[in-house]
Amino acid sequence: MSRRLRLWLLAVGGASLAALLAAACLDLPGFGGRSHPYGTRAVRASLARHTANTIASVNFDQRAYDTLGEMSILFAAVLGCVVLLRQARDEHRERPRPAEVARPVRRYALLVVPVALVCGLYIVAHGQLSPGGGFQGGVVAATALHLLYLGADYRALERVRPLGAFEATDALSVCAYLVLGLAGVLAGTAFLANTLLPYGTFNTLSSGGFVPLLNAAVGMEVASAVVVLLANFLDQAVEIVEENAG
Repeated sequence: MSRRLRLWLLAVGGASLAALLAAACLDLPGFGGRSHPYGTRAVRASLARHTANTIASVNFDQRAYDTLGEMSILFAAVLGCVVLLRQARDEHRERPRPAEVARPVRRYALLVVPVALVCGLYIVAHGQLSPGGGFQGGVVAATALHLLYLGADYRALERVRPLGAFEATDALSVCAYLVLGLAGVLAGTAFLANTLLPYGTFNTLSSGGFVPLLNAAVGMEVASAVVVLLANFLDQAVEIVEENAG
């Protein structure tokens, strides 16, 4: 393909995208209005299925298929990093040396680790009720473990981070999301349809039907993926060195 043809394709694609964006902007509701067509329908569907957090209802019910795509992108990105950052033939591992950490930093980190971990799990568990959910809570929970790296040393982090278990949990969480989606198909409805479980009592942990289960699957996947991702980067920075590097 010549350079001129590539430029023409880019120009046609850009003009088409600009036309679609302009048409969408012209059809938007009035600025500052009290109602929005999509928002009104989303809130109505959220309340009908006993999900107090409308955002969670959109992510794990009304547009759960989109969330599957987002989770798959994260899974593929982590898998790619694991492959690219694997130990090469001209590299070997060295055990990290004990780190000298100031006592106030160590005490603060050790105190905050359980608090941050419980906070992350709380955000995941209450995703269908309050702001937050699997994506946010998973990142908080994964970050909590890495406070040990800042407050102690890399060996302390390794002791509470069995990498193989997190890799397996990452894969199983994605499979769990797919299995929940296929359950609707086997029951004769649609993929990821929120119709199999009772919606429960509004504003309780058991409300929302499939929403808490899908939210939990995403939370486990995100937490495991972040742990695996950071583990591979930290290995490169702390443990893996080149054979001819002193």
